[in-house]
Amino acid sequence: MNDVKFYLDAAEEKMQEAVMYLDDSLAHIRAGKANVKILDSIRVEYYGSKAPISNVANISTPDQRTIAITPWEKNMFRVIEKAIIDSNIGIMPENNGEVIRLNIPPLTEDRRKQLVKDSKAESERARVSVRNARRECIDGLKKAIKDGMSEDVSKDGEGEVQKLHDKFMKKIDELFAAKEKEILTV
Repeated sequence: MNDVKFYLDAAEEKMQEAVMYLDDSLAHIRAGKANVKILDSIRVEYYGSKAPISNVANISTPDQRTIAITPWEKNMFRVIEKAIIDSNIGIMPENNGEVIRLNIPPLTEDRRKQLVKDSKAESERARVSVRNARRECIDGLKKAIKDGMSEDVSKDGEGEVQKLHDKFMKKIDELFAAKEKEILTV
């Protein structure tokens, strides 16, 4: 039975990683509301190395449509502004000398549809990863039969991995539905 547990644990770990990756990637998709995670991928030059903006400034969301960035050092204003302009987030920063503000524009209907499509593509990638983990587990169990595992134990293991598969597919569907609702809410 330990052999079955080995395969199931490996499959569950891969499925969990797929769901966590999906959750993270959906958080980076801008849904018309201020979300500091859209800045996570932006790096700035700081004392000779690249650092995330959150390491050189305080980031907050004073309201639903604004992200406020307060650099800890005055000389970082230009560097942060340039990094935001050069990034692919598509928002022009406003600098008043003390705070850099990013005003999140409302999304157009076409942009909302495109974001839903992007979210759906991300969730489909996660589904494929979960299916691959299930397939690898079942293949491992079938090989274990040749190594002496009984067929009944192997079939029980296949049933268990299918239950895991269904559980993680449901989580993926829930994450996508929540993101779709967030994007389409005006």
